[in-house]
Amino acid sequence: MVTVAAVQAAPILMNRDATVAKAVGLIAEAADHGADLIVFPEVYIPGTPIWYDSNRIWDGDDEWYALLVDQAVVVPSAATDLIADAAREAGATVVMGINERDAHGATIYNTLVYFGPDGAVLTKHRKLVPTGAERTVWGMGDGSTLHVVQAPFGRVGGLICWENYMPLARFAMYAQGIDVWVAPTLATGDGWIATMQHIAREGRCYVIGVNPCTHVNQIPAGFPMRDRVWDAARDGVWVEDGNSVIVDPGGEIVAGPARELETILYADIDLAMVHAARRYLDPTGHYNRPDVFHLSVDTRPRPAVTFGID
Repeated sequence: MVTVAAVQAAPILMNRDATVAKAVGLIAEAADHGADLIVFPEVYIPGTPIWYDSNRIWDGDDEWYALLVDQAVVVPSAATDLIADAAREAGATVVMGINERDAHGATIYNTLVYFGPDGAVLTKHRKLVPTGAERTVWGMGDGSTLHVVQAPFGRVGGLICWENYMPLARFAMYAQGIDVWVAPTLATGDGWIATMQHIAREGRCYVIGVNPCTHVNQIPAGFPMRDRVWDAARDGVWVEDGNSVIVDPGGEIVAGPARELETILYADIDLAMVHAARRYLDPTGHYNRPDVFHLSVDTRPRPAVTFGID
């Protein structure tokens, strides 16, 4: 048996170092409960740029965006080193959502970083398509980060939030023999839970959906233009109300959904259930028709900007 943990927690909004410190403590807590795989929410470090849904970009988000760039995570960096050390101390595979930027860039990417139990960075995945207003803060990833990684207990991978609605992206992950699907997200409601159950049934894999959970009172008192960043009177007291869930390969919920509280969901999973479930439906094996359907994925990284002087 393998123990998995979905960490539903609030970040210290736009404070990278404080959020990393909180994440390190949560990794240790999950490890104390025997977790072999520990999954954090979408862009947990340094938190969701919550202004994109409550303010129009042309009304001015310069101060917020500058803060996001300043507090974003470079891979590798001191911040990722601390998470790597925590994963090694825990002896667990850790999947961490971050706002990522390149060392000398100002474009932010919605990224998952996978850390092995030895502390190594196994891979990272940049969200392919930011959704709606997210495009005002996040750039687009490319096919070079569509990876499934080999953990000690099985193959782990997944997609971020509404990427999970992209059928071809899902198939690209299924084709890599995924056993445990991670779906860090900001999506709420029962419809999203149904999506998690659908992916579990379609891919015949375990699914870990994990959300942040942030109360309006957790927006730091000194946050820039705090009275504008979130309209509590309009939207209630929960900026992000959670929705984390763990689903088995038959689509049955085994933990959650958890809402309106910071918590860690745990489940003991048996990867033999994945193999047994694929006896009936293996989406890239005997229940596939490669003579009829073909998927081609461009796994080349987007070309870097080059500069030369003649």
